[in-house]
Amino acid sequence: MSHHGAALHSLVQDEELVSILKENHLEAPVDEKTTIILKYAVKLTKYPNRITEQDILDLRRGGCSDREILDACQIVSYFNFVNRMADGLGVELETESGV
Repeated sequence: MSHHGAALHSLVQDEELVSILKENHLEAPVDEKTTIILKYAVKLTKYPNRITEQDILDLRRGGCSDREILDACQIVSYFNFVNRMADGLGVELETESGV
């Protein structure tokens, strides 16, 4: 499980939802606003140089405030940074028992 996957699991506490999100976030049983945020998060993670003004407009049309857009961008960027640092240093995830 990736570092962000472990954090999601800890936060959500819903094995089925986490599994669906890992398999195909577009099929997750979440509201439209969350779906738009998930699409943005995936695009920012995989293709950061392809983010355009249209992506921001889509978030706004989906009901996101400028603060929510900033928060989403910062959270996605932070987890991408941390994951790349951990991967780059060969850091292994701890198990639930801490071992």
